[in-house]
Amino acid sequence: MSERSGGRIAVVLSGGGARGAYEAGVLSWVLDELPAFLDRPARISVVTGTSIGAIHACYLAAIACAPGGGAALTRLWREMSLTGVYRLGIRDVVRMPLWLLGRLGGLASGGGEREEGFRVPGLFDTEPLEEIVAREVDWARIHGNIESGYVHALAVTATEIATGRSVVFFDNRDRTAPSWPNDPFVVARATRVSYHHALASAAIPVLFAPRRIDGAFYCDGGLRLNTPLSPALRLGADRVLVIGLRHRRPTYIEDRLARHRETSFVNPAFLGGKILNALLLDRVENDIDQLRLMNDVLRTGELEFGPDFLERLNGHVSELGHPPMRRVPNVFVQPSQDLGEIAGEVLASRDGERALADRVANLAMRAAARGAFPDKDLLSYLLFDGAYTNRLVDLGRADAAAAKDELVQLFAIDP
Repeated sequence: MSERSGGRIAVVLSGGGARGAYEAGVLSWVLDELPAFLDRPARISVVTGTSIGAIHACYLAAIACAPGGGAALTRLWREMSLTGVYRLGIRDVVRMPLWLLGRLGGLASGGGEREEGFRVPGLFDTEPLEEIVAREVDWARIHGNIESGYVHALAVTATEIATGRSVVFFDNRDRTAPSWPNDPFVVARATRVSYHHALASAAIPVLFAPRRIDGAFYCDGGLRLNTPLSPALRLGADRVLVIGLRHRRPTYIEDRLARHRETSFVNPAFLGGKILNALLLDRVENDIDQLRLMNDVLRTGELEFGPDFLERLNGHVSELGHPPMRRVPNVFVQPSQDLGEIAGEVLASRDGERALADRVANLAMRAAARGAFPDKDLLSYLLFDGAYTNRLVDLGRADAAAAKDELVQLFAIDP
């Protein structure tokens, strides 16, 4: 199917560890249910992602909107278990305090220190999760879909640890970098996006293992650029679907809850959750608000100064050396419920596990959440457990269905 002007659609995916199950739920509805309302597949041309969103972006680029792709993705999340994601036993629980105090050194097994993809140990051994990613994403097919034009561009963002810069690794057919602002903290690099790029982007600092790529170590891309909205636009997207992973509560409710959280401020788990929110989630809403503000400004300019306002404006913009401005239709789907609270409810309702490894993993999750009630943000990043991820998948599908009319309009061929 050829694309017409205004028809290049991007999906923009952000990060949040186990919260990614919500993202998978939204994507599954878009891939498997939305086509019935469009009478055709929901064509996605540009996919960009950070952290867990980087893995999902690679998955989308590999399947190129093939039928049933959403169901396969949610199956993985619905079958998640703590012991299937973390290699966690009594020994690991004992070593955690030593690791945090810097008493445990050494390098990860599996190759030389200078090898591509080499990783330094994190607090959790996530090798089982890495094996799932390697197995379930058809990495060889990604580049073929880009070369054939089924996917226009793929981008994943990671943070270069040595410099603190956000590096946007992008893969497109002509392998040329898009126009990029002169930003010393964000750089674009053409590459063939691989398993190592996705896992580097998903490596939450301290918790998960950083990876070496092209001679440098990288970790979670959300430290500076969690919502890869700008890369999507610079890679040619005309419209965007952004999936957030944070429930937005009215300010007065947040203020009321804050008064009940004062005793938690000195708790490391509480502070850890807030830090992860600030790094990985908080800028999502700001980015989409800025995009919508610019759309409103351009629309108002056309109403006030005539339909050629944008053309005249871009004449001046090009003289300044900037890319042309344009209105970008968008849909922002975010959780209608608090994912942290859901994580707390799931953990509180769990029965005792029979397997020793499951009991230890459950104990570790409880330790992560202890003292943070009613805020379970840190837990919500780490609880890769089917009881939790199933609820998030279902919530994501329900929220996407609630946004059906907006999504149908966004994915329509004609603007």
